[in-house]
Amino acid sequence: MPIESQETMAGLPSEVATQVAKVNPPNRPRTRRPIIIGGAILLSAGFAFWIHSGINIRVDAEKGLEKTVKLTSAAVVNVVHPTSGSDAQAIELPGNTQAFTDAPIYARTSGYLKQWYFDIGARVKRGELLAEIETPELDEQLEQAENQVKTAEANLQLAQVTADRWVYLEKSSVVSKQERDQAVSDLNAKRATADSARANVARLQKLQQFEHVYAPFDGVITVRNTDVGDLIQGDNTAPKELFHLAAVGKLRVYISVPEVYATAIKSGGTVKLTLDAFPGETFTGTLVRDSNSIDLTSRTLRVEVDVDNPTERLLPGAYAFVYLKLPSAAGAVTVPTNTLLFRAEGLRVAVVRDGVAKLIPITIGHDYGSSVEVLSGLKTDDAVILDPSDSILEGSVVKIAEAGKAEAAK
Repeated sequence: MPIESQETMAGLPSEVATQVAKVNPPNRPRTRRPIIIGGAILLSAGFAFWIHSGINIRVDAEKGLEKTVKLTSAAVVNVVHPTSGSDAQAIELPGNTQAFTDAPIYARTSGYLKQWYFDIGARVKRGELLAEIETPELDEQLEQAENQVKTAEANLQLAQVTADRWVYLEKSSVVSKQERDQAVSDLNAKRATADSARANVARLQKLQQFEHVYAPFDGVITVRNTDVGDLIQGDNTAPKELFHLAAVGKLRVYISVPEVYATAIKSGGTVKLTLDAFPGETFTGTLVRDSNSIDLTSRTLRVEVDVDNPTERLLPGAYAFVYLKLPSAAGAVTVPTNTLLFRAEGLRVAVVRDGVAKLIPITIGHDYGSSVEVLSGLKTDDAVILDPSDSILEGSVVKIAEAGKAEAAK
């Protein structure tokens, strides 16, 4: 042990000196202590570096996870751009085609059907003979009436001679004035009887002319309800329709226009029509007139559309769709109805701007069914969200579907 250590321990109590001697043996070299201390320092530094590196890795992982969560939490949406409202919109209205002129043909005299000349589908001209009716009773009545006319004319002739004679005799005071007046009165009565008999003959002759049934206009026979030998009643108690005639060179289509579109109806305007019987074909019609009043029950305006049918391809009674153009308001745009959000504060649409959703208040005009006219609040370059979720809020992070696909491809 060095002298200074011995001197130091000499001043200590014996028990303490003994413990110190055990801890620091007198033969241990002093050069090993710095090595141990240096190793401890290196070990501490390595441990500290390991801890710091682990913390940095964890922080970087948390940042990446946060970025991933933000990216995946953004709702992927489909968008559509409003279309300009400068072009006229159209609504589709159902209607039925009708013959321009359509009439049932009845008999005006009673008898039995002798012969018919045209069947269903036949095209006839005005004045063509459709059928003949036998009227034996009418013929006898006419013969009787003609004989009554002869009798009345004979009586009238006699009354005329008598009256002339009494007038002449009254001038020479052979007969009284009273007798002359009676003769003149009898002449007037006989003349009225003769006129009545002639009128009856004319009436029966007219009825006899109705034995022949003629076409009143050019058209197509659509119905034949009679045959040879049928009993024909010419009175109004039990009329029977013999034929049905329709003029199909031009057709009428009646449509009921909703009240909100009534102001768009202008006589002379052109409309398009389609029929299920002619898929892919479009026909042109003309707005010719309207009822000029709103029906109180349906709240619609009755409108007539005329369609030229020179080839007679279109048939009366067919179901047709009329496309009625409606002018749009200035500056209006059109969006699908599945973009609308009905909120307590009013009607809204969700628009994507800078990656977030903006709820825009709008004012709508006409409702076209699958789309609506927007009068204010939108422009054609706005990206409007289709089928927005009811839970979407102002400022919600969203991602347009096409952009999302591009990022996934990368």
